[in-house]
Amino acid sequence: MTILVLGATGKTGRQVVARLREQGVDVRAASRSSETRFDWADQSTWAAAVRGIEAVYLVAPEDPAPIEPFVAQAVAAGVRRFVALSGRGMDKVMGRFGAGMAEAERAVRASGVGWTILGSNNFAQNFDEDLWYEPLLAGRLALPAGQLREPFVDVEDVAEVAATVLTSADHDGQAYELSGPEAITFAEAVETIAKVSGRPMEYVALTPAGYREELLAAGLPGEVADELNALFEIMREGHLTIPTGDVQRLLGRPPASFTAYAERVWAG
Repeated sequence: MTILVLGATGKTGRQVVARLREQGVDVRAASRSSETRFDWADQSTWAAAVRGIEAVYLVAPEDPAPIEPFVAQAVAAGVRRFVALSGRGMDKVMGRFGAGMAEAERAVRASGVGWTILGSNNFAQNFDEDLWYEPLLAGRLALPAGQLREPFVDVEDVAEVAATVLTSADHDGQAYELSGPEAITFAEAVETIAKVSGRPMEYVALTPAGYREELLAAGLPGEVADELNALFEIMREGHLTIPTGDVQRLLGRPPASFTAYAERVWAG
């Protein structure tokens, strides 16, 4: 079996590649800067990526347009299984956020071959690898999250689940929801990171309008600010708050706690 991992330099992709290779699986790591070049916007890169592949780890682009054509080309080339990373609760989103992920779910379900959906809560690693990192280092993370609770999931758990699912047909036709073991507030998350790292940090609750203003002042485009606000609107509705048991069921162990993540990543 050869498995194609898209987004191979990204948060989950590089971890999935590492775990599969540890298992002795033949992996084709693909991204715009990987050993196999893959670009969603350049269809000429697709054929070499899918040639001789049995299963694909699909991390969708923001633009939904190329996803269905890629899935069709991959199936025609012999791909027999897709594992699509998505957001948890995409059925509750109703077009407000994550158009690429929603289209990936639809396309793999309609592909005519095996598929599995991994719907994930927010990654714990968003605090050290993404939009929240620089504000935390500056000592102030300001978000329109209020007191909502989120069971942040460790990317290492997501990657281990993906590697498990990619190498077995037992999960075909399944949609799993991946979360951490407990739902905590953003204030609690920041407090934990501050304690572990020894850095002064605070969480500030913003209104959606105030958050948009801060994003625009930081140089983000208006459409990005609006989409991020939509994400927090969905989170405030409470669809993603309750932890799930799917990581435990799939891996035979509890998911990593947020404190365990912080101690591993943020300890000075």
